[in-house]
Amino acid sequence: MSAAGEHRGAISAAATAQLVAFMWVAFFLNYCDRQAISAMFPVLRTDLGMSDAQLGLTGSIFLWVYGVCCPLAGQLADVTSRRMLVVASLVLWSIVTLCTGLAGSAAVLLALRAAMGVSEALYMPAAVALTANATSLERRSRAVATLTTAQVAGTVGGSWFGGWMAQQGQWREAFFVLGAVGLLYAIPYHLFLRGVAEQASATAPTASATAPTASGRLALAELFRIPTYRVLCTIFPLFLFGLWMLYAWLPNFLYEKFALDLAEAGFTAGVYLQTGALIGLLGGGVLADRLYARTKAARLWLLTATLLLCAPCLHLVGNSATLAATCYASAGFGLFSGFLMGNIFPAAFEITPAETRSSAVGCLNFCGAVVSGFAPLVGGMCQESLGIEGLLSGTAIVYLAAGILLILSIRVLFPQDYARVHGEFP
Repeated sequence: MSAAGEHRGAISAAATAQLVAFMWVAFFLNYCDRQAISAMFPVLRTDLGMSDAQLGLTGSIFLWVYGVCCPLAGQLADVTSRRMLVVASLVLWSIVTLCTGLAGSAAVLLALRAAMGVSEALYMPAAVALTANATSLERRSRAVATLTTAQVAGTVGGSWFGGWMAQQGQWREAFFVLGAVGLLYAIPYHLFLRGVAEQASATAPTASATAPTASGRLALAELFRIPTYRVLCTIFPLFLFGLWMLYAWLPNFLYEKFALDLAEAGFTAGVYLQTGALIGLLGGGVLADRLYARTKAARLWLLTATLLLCAPCLHLVGNSATLAATCYASAGFGLFSGFLMGNIFPAAFEITPAETRSSAVGCLNFCGAVVSGFAPLVGGMCQESLGIEGLLSGTAIVYLAAGILLILSIRVLFPQDYARVHGEFP
């Protein structure tokens, strides 16, 4: 089917907005539940006797397990019910969140973080594909970017709520509340999704005669035959390494460097970074959809802008002398990172067969999570040597190199990869 067919099969803007709203709430809870723990590190050191390396592992073990499970979840979502997967994921991670409040040792807490990785991996590949299939090409970046704002809000909300509850001596109760809210939301969420189409037989463009085809069984092999997709699987984890360094250690960094209390450190670490990301997500989605009319590589160019503009901001987050300067640098990093977060999956959809969209998301998440999973651990292990400051500066240099790689890929690889799927050169 041509791009025009995809436009005809897409649901109305109002129906898309309703779908995104329901998906947004679940994704918000997803990030609240995974992120609340990062603002509790000082309390967990005392209550559970956790070392800095073990605290770093709370993020790393989650990301590693999440990453390994994402390709499997993507394959599953391409051949089974995406609606059931997103609801099942919500129920499972909410149960794990409840159980986290009962953890009595570092070992049990780390095991539950691994279980969280399994349960949350089921969500994103199915959710993004479900949203993309329901949206026309000229609204796709905006729809996915709007959904991704839940990541921003959930990170801020989870960090603040976790820090505030921990400061009250009720870190366990924080997990009980978050888990209960998720289980309650699963009911209206399931009822709404029963009326949403599973696959869009008319929403996905059919591959051209020369395009790769893929069954759910062979999707992974077909995806990695696409050169531009392999580049995306390289630059995405490099970006996420820096992002997760901030997610995991910025609250503790502000707590120690600027003598903030736990709730203030958790809120400050999230609000500037994620407010900037919120603006970048929404602005980047609109910009990508408008630029798409000029160049089919618009979304890839915005990924490049993220890498080149985030690099100096990342360095300044770790090396600014004042809290105000650190906050401004964090907001700048968030702003430019939003361009990538809202466009990485729509960019991948430009060069991959429509029937492999869940697998494309799952594989990108796998690559991203496995590499970025080292960020919290490395941050904990290097507290006494390089420190967060040195690690952020080194990561900034890597960002610049990744941006150059992506520029070369847009010029050399993208035109042919686009043509294989769409039957015409961009």
